[in-house]
Amino acid sequence: MKVVSLVLAMLAVTSNASAQYFSEGWKPGQPVAKGVTGYSHQPSPTAAASSQSDSAAGELKPAAPAAKKSLFDLSSYLESAPVKALFSRAGVNITEKLETAREQAKIWDERVPLIIDDNFEHLVVEEKFETLEEERDRLWFIVISVSAAQREGISRFVDEQFDKAFDLTEDAGDLPHVRWGRIDYMNVTAITTKWGVWRAPFLVVLKDRGQTLRFYRPGQIRLQPEILREFLKQDAWEQTQPWRSAFAPGGSREFIMDYFAIILTKMYDITVMVPRWLLLVVTGTLASFIVNLLHNSKSLFGSSKATPALKPAVKASEFEASPPPPKPAVNTPTKSGAKSGGSKRKGGKR
Repeated sequence: MKVVSLVLAMLAVTSNASAQYFSEGWKPGQPVAKGVTGYSHQPSPTAAASSQSDSAAGELKPAAPAAKKSLFDLSSYLESAPVKALFSRAGVNITEKLETAREQAKIWDERVPLIIDDNFEHLVVEEKFETLEEERDRLWFIVISVSAAQREGISRFVDEQFDKAFDLTEDAGDLPHVRWGRIDYMNVTAITTKWGVWRAPFLVVLKDRGQTLRFYRPGQIRLQPEILREFLKQDAWEQTQPWRSAFAPGGSREFIMDYFAIILTKMYDITVMVPRWLLLVVTGTLASFIVNLLHNSKSLFGSSKATPALKPAVKASEFEASPPPPKPAVNTPTKSGAKSGGSKRKGGKR
């Protein structure tokens, strides 16, 4: 009986099913339907428009890379829900306090794009142009700065003059082919390694999608906003020879710098997760241990000085049997010699 009731229930369900799941077949004069099944989904105009806009927005705005945070970063813990609730009970808006601290920590003009390892290819190398002339005239003026780690000094001054020159250019609008950029030397590894930059600050004139580079130290160019603008406006950078070597972009040994940059980037991705104070303690302890180990050469290589061989002990019997050494003979003058000598002197007086 249970089997019969189950079969009847299934028949009842199939009888109430919609007829759109069954096909009556093709009839003469009927257009041939394309597709494997007779059912095809046709989205509504609003859904299609929204999907097209989302895809276009995805193409125009690439996803921003997630910033690497340290495991000991206090801001990530302070922004958690339990901590927020605890501070809210005390009458403190921790989110507002963190935002205020972040605003005060900003030292650069946000209108100048910050170039990092993750967006360099998209911004510079793969930049899209409408004409070949625009691609040929494109010039990037980039400052490599360490002001994030050193708030005072020459790097801070270079950043200020760079931003002022950018403001003057934006107001004048006479350099449409020039794009401005900034590289934080302390948070960028791959770009600076490929370029062979091991210190900062630097001013870089970049052309040909990063294949032609010119580097300037602060002492090689006058750091004034008006002069920096004229330097770009008059194409004075052409008087400087670009970086041409086997390790430069396009050189025969460029791959060595690429591999070196990959290795250093992997190391940076690991060390950036450790706070600086802890990294300083670990490296200092390790360096002290290595120095002490190298100074204690006996534990590694043994004694470096050879111990002299001990002389065999002399027996008492041999010492008594050996005769004493002979005394040296002393020549004593004789009397005859003395008299003869005196007679000679007397004879000489005569």
